Amino acid sequence: MQIFPCPFCGPRDETEFHYVGEPKARPEPAEAVSDAEWSAYLHLNANPKGASREVWLHMTCLESFLMTRDTATNAVLGSEPFTRAAS
Repeated sequence: MQIFPCPFCGPRDETEFHYVGEPKARPEPAEAVSDAEWSAYLHLNANPKGASREVWLHMTCLESFLMTRDTATNAVLGSEPFTRAAS
């Protein structure tokens, strides 16, 4: 079992969280977006080895936040509230 740091509730059990994905900019729906651009947004991820920022949802308080995690060791390096400017 692992403890994740919710920036709103404090340290909690990992079973209370849901992985959302990488923080990345969504293509603007009002603009013409090609199928290739939309497919890249949906399916292509950086998936780096080492420190990585990820969007997580705490299912208890229903708040989204950014967590920095080492993908090689699974060590949690920190968390912060999710804002559009943070991505």
